Amino acid sequence: METHSAGPGPLSGVLRDIEDAIPEAARIVGGHLRRTPVEAFHGLDEWAGVSLHVKAENRQRTGSFKVRGALFRLSTVPEGTPVVAASAGNHAQGVAFAAATRNLEARVWMPRNAALPKIEATRAYGAEIELVDGTVDDCIREARTQAESSGAVYVAPFDDPKVIAGQGTLGLELADQMPGDISTVLVPVGGGGLVSGVALALARARPGIRVVGVEAEGAAAMQASLRAGRLVELPSVATIADGLALKRPSQLTFDIARECGIEVVTVDDDAIARAMLALLERAKTVVEPAGAVGVAAAAEGLVGKDTPVGVVLSGGNVDPQVLAKLIDHGLAAAGRHLRLNCILPDRPGSLAGLTSAVAEMDLNILSVEHHRAAPGVPVDHVEVMVHVETRNPRHSVEVVAELERRGFYVETE
Repeated sequence: METHSAGPGPLSGVLRDIEDAIPEAARIVGGHLRRTPVEAFHGLDEWAGVSLHVKAENRQRTGSFKVRGALFRLSTVPEGTPVVAASAGNHAQGVAFAAATRNLEARVWMPRNAALPKIEATRAYGAEIELVDGTVDDCIREARTQAESSGAVYVAPFDDPKVIAGQGTLGLELADQMPGDISTVLVPVGGGGLVSGVALALARARPGIRVVGVEAEGAAAMQASLRAGRLVELPSVATIADGLALKRPSQLTFDIARECGIEVVTVDDDAIARAMLALLERAKTVVEPAGAVGVAAAAEGLVGKDTPVGVVLSGGNVDPQVLAKLIDHGLAAAGRHLRLNCILPDRPGSLAGLTSAVAEMDLNILSVEHHRAAPGVPVDHVEVMVHVETRNPRHSVEVVAELERRGFYVETE
């Protein structure tokens, strides 16, 4: 983990303008928003090993923080002017909802592989959808081109002072809601609009608060840029956190992060999946992968375990089918699903002996696959793959050791 900061520079005037605009944004958009709660859950604290106070922005209108920036940005758009945007889903819904409050025509470019519920929700708010074969970055280029050729207003997902000021309204709420002993706040980072707005709001309302941005390891463009001291575009991104899957921040959000001294840490997909599972089980809270990265970072010990931590759960828009896969991934990452690959003699009773041994250890079998002609398996043997539930990683090790003690040849995935 690195801390990057710089003294006041050319951006200071822009910083002051955005800071000044945040209270105005709160006044303008407040009537359309929910004041989402900051909550603590004993079970979640126990799992993470640190006291967490989570800002449940997954319960916001449209399911994420994005509506804040969209509402404030569109509040300045003249009546009758069409708006365009690009997004994997949350910004799309925010813009569509905000446009509906102003009776503005909205057109949104989205990746063709975006989650279907996000596409349908955006359409339900009244926006016209354009699907693109590519990433969010490709969608942004398409939307910008349309704005330039048609005279529509392009609503940036993060590269806009008014959007950042709108996201900063979340920081104002945090400043009022967090206990006084919280000195660190964890904020998800994709393009950097949320962390920029929150950092600027807290700098004025709660001076001295440490703001730490959290990126997915497979899309850590802000961290790469801060380390390089210049804007860096990643050649590719790969993460389950689709809301953070951007190749680069904007120059504006990069400059704000550098001048405000925002730290950035990263978490891998396994840590994200474990955090999602913990939120579901320990806090009864459904959060999308991008929204869970702060909890993941806290649980990984990336900001220390000694003092309470504030965490922004940035959104809860996740496809139910994807959620089911992520839960399975989280269970495996948490050591609660174990896949055993056993080589057995090809004779009657071998499979029954294995399943009996598993039953005697009080293990629940999820699935069994039997392969008579597996590569690398002797002709007089068979391969049996058994998927079982375990309590934790230590229990998984104990299961393998016990099977080997009973004479079974076992490999694990």
